[in-house]
Amino acid sequence: MPNKSLNSFIFDEGKRKLMNWSKRYTIIIEIGRGLLYLHQDSRLRTIRDLKASNILLDKDMNPRI
Repeated sequence: MPNKSLNSFIFDEGKRKLMNWSKRYTIIIEIGRGLLYLHQDSRLRTIRDLKASNILLDKDMNPRI
């Protein structure tokens, strides 16, 4: 993914300043939607290692679990 992981934006001072609160809120909501999908609608029922380094951000800063 072009923007790597959410982990790089959380712990890097330079990248952290690039994310405004509106974008942070959108990322949080999209992660919640992804988790809801995995818990209710997906045939895959196992989520083992959900952490910031495993959430990838695409070119538009949309999270991918």
